[in-house]
Amino acid sequence: MHFAVAVLCCWTAHATELPPGASVDSLLAYAQARNPEYAAMRAEAAASSERVATAGALADPKFRAELRDITRMGDQNVTLSPSRVGSTRYLLSQDLPWFGKRDLKREIAELEAATARGRALGTWAEIAGRIKVVYAQLYYVHGSERLTRELLDLMARLEKITLVRYAGGLAAQQDVVRAQVEQTNLRNELIALEAERHHLHTRLNALLARPATAPLAPPARLRPLPPPARLDYTALAERVQTNNPQLFADESRVKAAEKTRELTYRNRYPDFTLGAGPIQYQNSVKEWEVMIEFNLPLQQTSRRAQERESEAMLDAAKARREATSNQVLADLAEGLAAIEAARRSADLLGNRLLPQADLTFQAALAGYENGRVDFATLLDAQRQIRQARQNRLKAETDAEMRVAEIERLLGDDL
Repeated sequence: MHFAVAVLCCWTAHATELPPGASVDSLLAYAQARNPEYAAMRAEAAASSERVATAGALADPKFRAELRDITRMGDQNVTLSPSRVGSTRYLLSQDLPWFGKRDLKREIAELEAATARGRALGTWAEIAGRIKVVYAQLYYVHGSERLTRELLDLMARLEKITLVRYAGGLAAQQDVVRAQVEQTNLRNELIALEAERHHLHTRLNALLARPATAPLAPPARLRPLPPPARLDYTALAERVQTNNPQLFADESRVKAAEKTRELTYRNRYPDFTLGAGPIQYQNSVKEWEVMIEFNLPLQQTSRRAQERESEAMLDAAKARREATSNQVLADLAEGLAAIEAARRSADLLGNRLLPQADLTFQAALAGYENGRVDFATLLDAQRQIRQARQNRLKAETDAEMRVAEIERLLGDDL
């Protein structure tokens, strides 16, 4: 009983330590918790949010103490004792900006915090998109490896057939050599695919903030494509305009630029300093005073330049938002068209071309065994079925990568 429990605990511990990679969701969950680039952007967004409280706060008050007539008209040595100087003036003052400036500064900080959140969301959307793309590429490489190994086994069987026919004088030695050469080419392709798989593993581990050589589970399957009804351009364009992280950040920049322009025009009006305090003579307070101070906004040349700068920055923010919107919508239209093309291609290859190529190969194989066709025809039929299977796998992978691109634009899953 104890042994069974121990075995179960060890099995459970081993199961919990399985590397990610079998599904996209496992990779995304791992990266969201550990990717340092995303963590940095979230920290910056949190820092920007904390600036909101300080942006609209008043400056710290000031306290001033002035010791007057520290020699009592020359009747005594220099002293710093308030009770022995001629008089001591105390002043507590507070700087006050013109009406509305504090609210504008707070609103600008809030919009800058929203921009930082948009950048963080955009960073995650970019990272998630790259993970989905690399996962799809890795799935393609694993599928290509599997297909190549199956073809290598098939060519080994064909080599045996050619050897039997050659031994019986029914085939030329060239058929045996060509079967061996074809196997060598397939083994060479496996080497290239293994190298590509290694590169993709390294890239994916970098996105997951794992060591480059850390193991990954082989990709199990691609996500199913969304139904065509969910790929309507009009509906997705509206979602993109609302949810795209980059557009959200650009919109926040435009609003912040508008508030900055308004604040710049408010600088035409002076800021104030209010103060009050007693005046001490020897050991008693005999006078009180209040004061008001304000700056004189006389440097009109610099202020006009600042106002023109704020207008130009607002125009730049609007232009940048428009450029982003145009690019995002163009990418959306391109991605939807590519998904539809890949879907139709995969359907055509899987339902029509692949069965036809399989029938062609079976007929060529039977014909070669009966001596009705030559080995070159059999090789050509084998290459056709391989090309059809490879193209179907590529079409499915391309569709998945395009879905990942659209989800990056949306900042969310379809």
